[in-house]
Amino acid sequence: MRKKTFAAAALLAAAALTLSACGSGGDSDSSVASVSQETAQRPVTVLDQPFTKPALVLTDTRGKPYDLRKETAGRPTLIYFGYTNCPDVCPLTMNNIAVAKKQLPKAEQEALRVVFVTTDPDRDTPAALGKWLQGIDPQVVGLTGKFATVQAAAYRLGITVEAPHKDKNGKIVSTHGTQVVAFSPKTDAGYLLYDESASVDDYTKDLPKIVKGENP
Repeated sequence: MRKKTFAAAALLAAAALTLSACGSGGDSDSSVASVSQETAQRPVTVLDQPFTKPALVLTDTRGKPYDLRKETAGRPTLIYFGYTNCPDVCPLTMNNIAVAKKQLPKAEQEALRVVFVTTDPDRDTPAALGKWLQGIDPQVVGLTGKFATVQAAAYRLGITVEAPHKDKNGKIVSTHGTQVVAFSPKTDAGYLLYDESASVDDYTKDLPKIVKGENP
């Protein structure tokens, strides 16, 4: 896998420059954490100064409070911000991860935490999230809550999220960065940033290393 090393600060600085609108019919080639066109084409960015896991408490699919730091402490964790009504990037990304995860030994599957945080909390209720994730991977942790809380947490990971809005056809869309951030079980820090071009093969190759707290 091709990779590029960058500091988290550089990615945060780039966060305000580009976005990807899922299903908006607009330009979805660029990702929010892109530093250059060359970097955007690479499936994974390895950070020499990792992201700190956000202090985030939201509501899970059972309607219970979920403390991200507490519940994922010491566990390999993948975090993705998206929404269930997305017709393209979000379901593709989550399905790619789900398929790759199934290739892991059972114990490693259980150790891995995959967290999906909705960027469209008004429509993505706990019940709606649970139903959607049931068809992808029932073990995925689905989280919803106040939009401002979600937006702030995403920004701390270099991912810009805009409030859901109607496009020119009157359809509600959510414009957001499409990166997956991988956190190490050794340090609980996010060293890896995958863009939307990451395939099943990329995740299948990398997940065994991520589970062990290693970089690909």
